[in-house]
This record gives sequence, structure tokens and C-alpha cells, in this order.
Amino acid sequence: VQLQASGGGLVQAGGSLNLSCVVSGRTFSRYIIGWFRQAPGKEREFVAAINWSGGSTYSTYYADSVKGRFTISRDNAKNTVYLQMISLKREDTAVYYCALKLDSGSYYVVGSYRYWGQGTLVTVSS
Repeated sequence: VQLQASGGGLVQAGGSLNLSCVVSGRTFSRYIIGWFRQAPGKEREFVAAINWSGGSTYSTYYADSVKGRFTISRDNAKNTVYLQMISLKREDTAVYYCALKLDSGSYYVVGSYRYWGQGTLVTVSS
């Protein structure tokens, strides 16, 4: 399984960015895609997640720090998960990673995810 994250860049505070995560390789009937971020000198933290069961219903989850500003969505036909980020703040600066969770375990825990993308850097300037 490969995950390819893209869309990072430099943006001013208050601006927006859209990240993408393309999932390829072996397919699974059900899994969760999560976005995490890691700022310099800090631990990797949960941002958002969306389940993927191939059906029309799905659930989304967000960290409190991004609720109302970030939106996670998916395109099943493209095997892609998106993270739309608006009203960006300097504290959103980090490397953003997408990851895939297959098994049990909390969606907000880094260790619950088996596969990881390479990360894309988001820098928010004042």
C-alpha cells in the first residue's frame, strides 16, 4: 500500500490550502484514512480522519484545534482523500502526513495506523 500526500506550501495566516492523499496498491474493503501533522520539536498529532467502507455513508473525525476550519473528504473513484484547510494559523505550520488504519485502535492514535505517506510541508506565515 502506498500513500502519496501533496498540496503543501507557503500561505499567509488566514489563507487556505487543500491537501490530497492518493491511496494505491492493495485495496481493502474497509479502512480509515487519517491526517496527522508534526511541527518542529513536537510529537506527531492527529488532525482528522475519515472512514472508507466503499459505501455511501461515512464518518469524519477532527481534532478540536481544527474543527470548523478543516474539512476532510474523499473521492472513492480516485482513491483520494482531501483535507481542505481554511483560516490557517501560524500554529498550523507542520509537516502533514496521511495514513491508513486497518485494524482496531483509536483513530486519533498514531500507533493505530499501519501505512504512512511521506508528508507534505505546510508553512503559515504571519
